[in-house]
Amino acid sequence: MTFSSARLTRRHLLLGGAALAVCAPAVAALAAADPWAASPWRKLTDSDWRKRLPSASYNVLRREDTETPFTSALNNEHRAGTFVCLGCDLPLFKSQWKFDSGTGWPSFYTAIAGALAKKRDFQLGYLRTEYHCARCLGHQGHVFDDGPRPTGLRYCNNGVALRFVVA
Repeated sequence: MTFSSARLTRRHLLLGGAALAVCAPAVAALAAADPWAASPWRKLTDSDWRKRLPSASYNVLRREDTETPFTSALNNEHRAGTFVCLGCDLPLFKSQWKFDSGTGWPSFYTAIAGALAKKRDFQLGYLRTEYHCARCLGHQGHVFDDGPRPTGLRYCNNGVALRFVVA
């Protein structure tokens, strides 16, 4: 190795270290933005999920399928309680936030803070906002801006992706 190539290597090392120091806050912010990143639920294999979930729930939670409208028993659930993710039991919605949207799926005008993550969905050829459980990443449904006050949102959820826990 010549003297000039050694200097170049040191320069790259110093510049690389400086770049890492500058990026460290951004990396920390990303980790803070996803408090469930180390969740054991995210380490389950596809085979594990198939064993844990009923077929229809597996197709929705892990394959982003949609259940047939007006088939969920949760459409008629009106007791006080909490709707939790069927995949990992993370509380997602309070029963007082549920409303009848007329769409055939359980609908809510807000969600428990930090329980859901969102992403863009173009599966039908136009932009929709898909949301999923923040802990296990199980698909829940889509959110629309045609809901009631106070939020104006409609979280349109697949009933087979939820479990109801009575208060």
